[in-house]
Amino acid sequence: MNVQTLEKSLYNLITETSTNLPKDVRRAIKKAKEAENAGTRAAMSLDTIANNIIMAEDNVSPICQDTGLPTFKVYTPVGVNQLEIKAAIKKAINDTSADAKLRPNAVDSLTGANSGNNLGEGLPVIKFEQWENDYITIKLILKGGGCENKNIQYSLPCELDGLGRAGRDLDGIRKCILHSVYQAQGQGCSAGFIGVGIGGDRSSGYDLAKEQLFRHVEDTNPNADLAKLEEYVVKTANTFGIGTMGFGGEATLLGCKIGVMHRIPASFYVSVAYNCWAYRRMAVDIDPQTGEIIKWHYQEGEKITFKDEVAATTEDTTTDVVELTAPITEEQIRTLKVGDVVSITGRMYTGRDAIHHHLMSHDAPVDLNGQVIYHCGPVMAKDEEGNWTVKAAGPTTSIREEPYQGDIMKKFGIRAVIGKGGMGPKTLAALQEHGGVYLNAIGGAAQYYADCIKGVDGVDLMEFGVPEAMWHLNVENFTAVVTMDSHGNSLHADVDKSSLEKLALHAERVF
Repeated sequence: MNVQTLEKSLYNLITETSTNLPKDVRRAIKKAKEAENAGTRAAMSLDTIANNIIMAEDNVSPICQDTGLPTFKVYTPVGVNQLEIKAAIKKAINDTSADAKLRPNAVDSLTGANSGNNLGEGLPVIKFEQWENDYITIKLILKGGGCENKNIQYSLPCELDGLGRAGRDLDGIRKCILHSVYQAQGQGCSAGFIGVGIGGDRSSGYDLAKEQLFRHVEDTNPNADLAKLEEYVVKTANTFGIGTMGFGGEATLLGCKIGVMHRIPASFYVSVAYNCWAYRRMAVDIDPQTGEIIKWHYQEGEKITFKDEVAATTEDTTTDVVELTAPITEEQIRTLKVGDVVSITGRMYTGRDAIHHHLMSHDAPVDLNGQVIYHCGPVMAKDEEGNWTVKAAGPTTSIREEPYQGDIMKKFGIRAVIGKGGMGPKTLAALQEHGGVYLNAIGGAAQYYADCIKGVDGVDLMEFGVPEAMWHLNVENFTAVVTMDSHGNSLHADVDKSSLEKLALHAERVF
């Protein structure tokens, strides 16, 4: 095999997966847009998502800033050198990371050090399987941390909120899958897709669930019972009112794929792999002699560009927007209420897990009084002059910062926090006491928000790595939605309560 050609083919596979959503995913998103009620926050979110898809493809830049954990499934004919393929994958991962197609995302679990190139112990994940075909197939999925953290595994029988007992039968499986969608809320960047694995052990069940995410969105399960269940789950989940980004609305789930394997008598697992709307998976067939790509997968049917839809929406935008310039005063914050759309101009500072942990016991490297913290780990690159530029900058899931956020806001005088998925009661209480607000940005819209960033004015705490450093960003018209205000209101808590009530309506057996 020509190793250099194989490396180029893999570079193209990784780039395409990161920057260009497959045709079947685009069609599912278009269907969700058509089902949503015009003028709602969910409709606005879907418009932003469509715009982001266009920008990522046009710019050949990451759809989402979160590389996640690259997982490769490789099928090879007997006799093909799998060691060569593994080395070529690692070379391609290193090169695409250097070219800002992927964010450096491999962190030493003991030291916290970022390798800087997405390589490390166990990373990327590469799984090989031999087959009788005379060509190689390589599948890749980039599954971000926000949706990965909403994976869930059930051991039957069990008791489920809203649904009661789930037994060791098809109806118990049904309840688990519905519950998995409810518990994800907007934290996994809904509207999403789920892969389900029935049976196996704890590890093989999750493997089977993730494998289902490589199926086509529009395929039909060969098992009649599972085909019926897949259709039922999507239809039912979209009655929960969770909606895009958890804002409420018609589109909560875009696809459900279920696989089954045998188990041992003592164990009955239902494993669910949740994937966000930025469903970045791709596959290619490769000539084992030349290393060239001979076929791209997921290319059947119509490709939705979204350009006509975005143009029509832009012309018909009537949403009132509150203009804010950082630093922001407490008086300005107290005027905001849940549901307001705000547009921020001025300085913004990124802060994720390492920054929040650091600030609990250290002084801030800058004056944060009246400022905005953005839960974001951007994709960064240097231009020809050596200046930092932002290649992708969508929000990360905020709930991880719940133990710290309220204390840090009060300690440093921070007035606004931007992220996705909302936060909990401790933060909500601090917002009310201190005069702060939580703003929900559109998860996965990394190109849309990168376009709002007009310059990088500095960076602190680079020892934490690029995603975890504190970047000083100069932004214009950065749009987000108030979902937790200074008056004790939380859209996230309201949607959680109402969706649990709707989930409970489906407790009775339907199979």
